Amino acid sequence: MTMQVGGAIPDVKVKMVAEAGKHEEVSTRALFEGKKAVVFGVPGAFTPTCSAKHLPGYVAQFDDLKKKGVDLVACFSVNDAFVMEAWAKEHGALGKVVMIADGSAAFTKAAGLELDLDGAGMGLRCKRWAAVIDNGTVKSLDVDAKGLVDTACEVQIGKV
Repeated sequence: MTMQVGGAIPDVKVKMVAEAGKHEEVSTRALFEGKKAVVFGVPGAFTPTCSAKHLPGYVAQFDDLKKKGVDLVACFSVNDAFVMEAWAKEHGALGKVVMIADGSAAFTKAAGLELDLDGAGMGLRCKRWAAVIDNGTVKSLDVDAKGLVDTACEVQIGKV
C-alpha cells in the first residue's frame, strides 16, 4: 500500500523511542489512533541535512505545533532504535519528537517512500517527507523527490 492523502497510514510494527532508554515495539495504527500528528521521514539520522535542518526544525517548532492541537510529532528513519535515541539526545528531541526506528524499512516500503542510496554507500533509505495524520488518516503529504527540501517543517505547520 502506498501512503496517500485520504488513506490510512500503513500499519506495520516499528520501534518507538519516546524517552531515554525506552525502546518499545508498536504498531503504527496504534501509535496514530485517536491522535492528530505531524510526522516526517528522513534519509538518515546524523546525516548533514537531516541533522542541520529537519530534526532541529521540528524541535524548535514543537510548542507551536502543540498550540495548533497536535498531539504527537514523530520522525521516521531507516535506522535502529539506538541510533535514533542518540540522535534525539544530541538535538534535544527526547520528550518532544517521538523517534521511530524503521530499521528494516518495513514502514518505508509499505508507504512507498523508498530511496535507493546504494550509489552513496547508504543502501535503502527513506525519502524526505512530511505529513499531517489525523486518527490514522493521512490529511496532507509532502514528499521531496530530490531529497533536498529545507522547508518540510514549515510546510506542515501551515497545514495543521
